[in-house]
Amino acid sequence: MPRPPGRTVPKAKPSRNLTGPAIRRIRMAASPKITQEDMVGRLARQGVRINQSQYAKMESGDRPILDHELAAIAKALKVPVQVLFE
Repeated sequence: MPRPPGRTVPKAKPSRNLTGPAIRRIRMAASPKITQEDMVGRLARQGVRINQSQYAKMESGDRPILDHELAAIAKALKVPVQVLFE
């Protein structure tokens, strides 16, 4: 069925980082599960100051992750940085 004139199908937004889905998967697989708020606290203890909304955008791919943030996230999750790229 043709689309009505003037209507477009929204395009999927390209991800702004490659590691967000892996970060979420690893965080959710932890036992006990690690909340986003807990991750924000863990990152703050390492000197990375972000809020829960910014963290959620990282996991969804809507916000780029800086290299020092990625290193801190890996440390907070107790995994090597390379695992976040799998």
